[in-house]
Amino acid sequence: MFSSIGFPGLILILIIALVIFGPKKLPEIGKAAGQTLKEFKKSANDLTSDMTDEAKEVKGIIKGEERK
Repeated sequence: MFSSIGFPGLILILIIALVIFGPKKLPEIGKAAGQTLKEFKKSANDLTSDMTDEAKEVKGIIKGEERK
């Protein structure tokens, strides 16, 4: 996604964000974005973990039925 932007494009985006939001608000926005991404990643990992646990439980039930 960002591979086609390049370094000059990233600098331009940073300058535009600095002009729009100002130097005082930009760190707050970055912190909020980081916390949002952290929470999203945690939720995704929890969901993946839950699905893995369910799959293991189903496999255990299937193997238990095969032995009968």
